[in-house]
Amino acid sequence: MKCVHDFRLRFGKRELVPIVIGGMGVDISSAELALEAARLGGIGHISDAMVPTVSDRRFNTDFVKEKAKIYKYNVANTDKSKVVFDLGRLAEATHMHVGQTIEAKHGDGLIFINCMEKLSMNAPRDTLRVRLCAALDAGIDGITLSAGLHLGSFALMEDHPRFRDAKLGIIVSSLRALQLFLRKNARLDRLPDYVVVEGPLAGGHLGFGLDWASYDLHTIVTEVARYLHAEQLNIPLIAAGGIFTGSDAVSFLDNGAAAVQVATRFTVTREAGLPDKVKQEYFRASEQDIEVNNISPTGYPMRMLKGSPAIGAGIRPNCEAYGYLLDGNGNCDYIAAYNREVALHPTAKKVSVMDKTCLCTHMRNFDCWTCGHYAYRLKDTSRLLADGSYTVLSAEHVFRDYQFSTDQQICLPT
Repeated sequence: MKCVHDFRLRFGKRELVPIVIGGMGVDISSAELALEAARLGGIGHISDAMVPTVSDRRFNTDFVKEKAKIYKYNVANTDKSKVVFDLGRLAEATHMHVGQTIEAKHGDGLIFINCMEKLSMNAPRDTLRVRLCAALDAGIDGITLSAGLHLGSFALMEDHPRFRDAKLGIIVSSLRALQLFLRKNARLDRLPDYVVVEGPLAGGHLGFGLDWASYDLHTIVTEVARYLHAEQLNIPLIAAGGIFTGSDAVSFLDNGAAAVQVATRFTVTREAGLPDKVKQEYFRASEQDIEVNNISPTGYPMRMLKGSPAIGAGIRPNCEAYGYLLDGNGNCDYIAAYNREVALHPTAKKVSVMDKTCLCTHMRNFDCWTCGHYAYRLKDTSRLLADGSYTVLSAEHVFRDYQFSTDQQICLPT
């Protein structure tokens, strides 16, 4: 009976264990988690979501504090168009986050960074270019383009000396999305080095509407694989979303996928950035505790735990300190929703905003508990302790279980 270890992800002459840990933000895919994946011979992602905030946490910098101080005068203003990031400081934060992670890398694996197009930061094109190029400058092994079609992202890097050296890939949820990307970037004569096909059971933001349940990852992977074969495009395909066991992974590897991307089971490892008390919320979750909603101001549906403190919270927009989701005109759907509720309840000391959430603040505080569809099965991967909590796992334990398990078995911790 086959296991994941019987397969290899190949980039040219380089062979890797075909396990990719997804880029969970903000800092859930921590440097420690990515380093473990690389040490074990696979690929680990760090995330570029809110990198200045992550840098403050990792290196005791003051990027957020300094930005908040500069724009303190604008806190009560509903117009956030003047609240912008210092691009030099943004590059500095990215250099620190990426560079020190790469310097600490051991083993035969790789470390990629997950770059989200929807983090528009009040200057979508300029901030995206800085994040991409600073990551390349700092030596990142690869960049995965996510949260959008990224039709112009390759062009933002084309003059960088590592544009054809680093591994560059994109996450798509349909064949059409991949075709649009390839068509748009044909003039660059630079194909993606890999394509992550993310299905409807993935965690966090989805590339589907609320009809997500009518789609199937196996079907999408098959469509994309056939297209790549027909077009004679030798691009490794990585399946993602709802791959909970090593046997699930083998079912894709046996049918043309070069690797699998997994994340949910790593949220409850010691190396993941979630606080321990939140990890226990994930362990305790039942299937009924998981929902797909539209509260994200990005416009994408988002899968998360119903008990997330971010749901219904009516905090004042924190754009002066954060502002990662402001569009090019300084707008965010949460600001509009918050101002609407304030106008409707002028005497209330605190309002509740049910239809949107301040994603920046709640992601930063680990109050937006995004998860994959099978998060309710996490309790079956651990052991219940006498105090009612579950054993927090090591990343190596989960990685090895994916790598060597067969027959839908899950190895419990000793």
